[in-house]
Amino acid sequence: MRWGMVVDLSKCVRCYACIAACRIEHFLPMGINWPRLVAMETGGDSPTVSTYSVRCNQCKDAPCVEVCPTGATTRREDGIVTVDQDKCVGCRYCIVACPYQNRTFLSKDKDQGFFPGRVVTDFEKAGKKLYKHQIGTTEKCNFCAERIDAGLAKGLKPGVDREATPACVNTCPARALTFGDLDDPDSEVSRLIREKKGFQLHPEYNTDPSVFFIDGKIGQSDEPKVDDKPEKEPEAIGVGE
Repeated sequence: MRWGMVVDLSKCVRCYACIAACRIEHFLPMGINWPRLVAMETGGDSPTVSTYSVRCNQCKDAPCVEVCPTGATTRREDGIVTVDQDKCVGCRYCIVACPYQNRTFLSKDKDQGFFPGRVVTDFEKAGKKLYKHQIGTTEKCNFCAERIDAGLAKGLKPGVDREATPACVNTCPARALTFGDLDDPDSEVSRLIREKKGFQLHPEYNTDPSVFFIDGKIGQSDEPKVDDKPEKEPEAIGVGE
């Protein structure tokens, strides 16, 4: 079993719903984002800008796991890479090692509250009890491992049953995110990757990410292409014929 995600670039409308869902699910401080929307500009005479949704790739050969000196970063049997904040010493080796820049160091300036110096919201109070974030440690997306584990314990299937599926996948209004078992050839993620030629970001890094992209290429413009001329000129119709 290896949990993975497919991002359909043709469906993503860049609405930030996945980012908002993650913040609510994990009570993220204002200065922290686990999933992100990244903008990329292509060169040429007419540069275009494309944006795409990224998060920790849960790499099979994760560099962050190899460099962690305390064993705080580990890879579970199901492929999810996790961070034990009680073991993390804040050395940030993992941040340097991650070729995708999908890790964040939680410093004091990133956890000043939603309204610094004024009021602590009920949301923040609940977060400090339910999902503690430790200053001086590294954080990242964990595929909502808590939801997956709790769902499996109830006999639910991640990617199919909402209660066992990552929050971002559940929330996406365009259904651009699909979750499931990459080792199962009959799963929806495996089918999409196979039939729509799913690709990984920077395969040259040899990290074997568990997040795939389909139906679009990085750097492709978000705007639909408009041809200057039609492929075939319409036939002229003579007046009075």
